[in-house]
Amino acid sequence: MSSAHHTPFFLVLMLWAGAGLGAAAQYGKISVIFHQLPLVYPDAGSSIGFVVSLVGLVGIVFGVVAGLIVARIRYRRALLWALWAGALVSFIQAFLPPLSVMLLTRAVEGLSHLAIVVAAPTLIAQLSAPRHRGFTLTLWATFFGVAYALLVLLGLPLVDWLGLSALFVAHGLWMAASALILGATLRPLEDAVQPAPISLPGILRDHLTIYRSPYLAAPALGWLFYTFCFLSTLTILPPFLPEDSRALLLAAMPLVSIAVSLTLGVYALRRFTAVQVVQAGFVMVILSLLWLLITPGGPLACLAWAASVGLVQGATFAAVPQMAEDAADQAKANGALAQMGNLGNTLGTPLLVIVIGFGGYPAMIWTTIILFAMGFASHLWMGLRRQIRPARAS
Repeated sequence: MSSAHHTPFFLVLMLWAGAGLGAAAQYGKISVIFHQLPLVYPDAGSSIGFVVSLVGLVGIVFGVVAGLIVARIRYRRALLWALWAGALVSFIQAFLPPLSVMLLTRAVEGLSHLAIVVAAPTLIAQLSAPRHRGFTLTLWATFFGVAYALLVLLGLPLVDWLGLSALFVAHGLWMAASALILGATLRPLEDAVQPAPISLPGILRDHLTIYRSPYLAAPALGWLFYTFCFLSTLTILPPFLPEDSRALLLAAMPLVSIAVSLTLGVYALRRFTAVQVVQAGFVMVILSLLWLLITPGGPLACLAWAASVGLVQGATFAAVPQMAEDAADQAKANGALAQMGNLGNTLGTPLLVIVIGFGGYPAMIWTTIILFAMGFASHLWMGLRRQIRPARAS
C-alpha cells in the first residue's frame, strides 16, 4: 500500500478525518449533550452515566481482544465494518430509544470504536513512508481534541437548531460517508505475517505476551498515566482558573496541545526516538505542574502544561511502529494502547475528585505529578528491559 518513498496523504487524511473524528465523536457526542439527557430519560437516575461510560468500559475489557481480532479479520475489513456499525447505531440513537436500547447501542458503539482506533493507526503506520510517520501518527493523535472542538462549535448549535436527534443523524451520515469513501479508495493491507486463530486460551496468552513485552507494552503503559491525568485535569481544573480568563483558557489549552504536537513534536520526532520525546514531554509536564503549584490557576502555567502534554500525545502513537515492525504486532500494541487509554480515562476523573476532597488543589497537583513521574519511570523501565532483551519478540 505504500513504499519507502511515498505516502498517500489523501488516504491518511481520510483515515484521520473520517475514521478518527468519527470514532472520537462516539465519545464526544454524548458528552456534549449529557446535561440534556435527563430530559429524555427522566427516570434513569444515576444509571444515565452509563450512556457515557459504557464505551470506555467496553474498551477496558476488550482493548487487546480488539487488536487480535482486527489483525485476524484484516485491517481494511475491520475498519469498514466498524464504520458501518457506527453509522447504524447512530441512526438508531437518533430515535432516542428507551434507555435499555440506548445502552445496548452504546455497547455496540464501544466495539465499533475499538476496531477503529486499532485498525486506523495501524493502517496509517503501514501507509506512511518512514520519514512521514512522525507527522502522520501525530496528526492521528489529535483526533480527540479536534472532534471535541467541532462538536462544541458545530454540534451544539445543530442541537439548538434541530434537536438532539439531529446530532446523531449527522454523526451517522459522517460515519457512512467515511465508510463509502474509504471503501472505494483503501486497498487491503498486505501482511506477510498470518495471525494465529483466536481462542479464549490464546487471548489470555496474548494478553500476557503483550504486557510482558518491553516493545509492545511500552506505548500503552506510558499512555495509561497520561490518560489518567489529561481529561481529568481539563474536567476538574476550571473552578481553580481565574474567572475572567477561564473560558479563553479552556478553549486555548486543547488547541495549544494540538499545535505543539504538530510542530515541535513532529520536529523532535525527526531527531529523537518517539520514546525520548514522550519522556521529555513527561518531564516538561511535571515542571509545568510545579509552576501551577506555585501560581495556582496561572494562565501561562496552564498553557505550558497544555504544550507539554502535546509532546506526549503524538509521540506515543509514533512509538508503536518503532516498537513493532509488522502490522499484526502494531495492531496488538494499538489494542493495548486502547485498553490502557480507556482505563485511564475512566478512572482518572473519579480519582482526582477523591483526592481534591481530601487535600484540595495542592493534593490534585501532587497526584498528577506522581502519575506523570510514573509514566516517565515506566518508559525508563521498559527501555532498560529492551537493553536486556534486544530481540523484538512479541
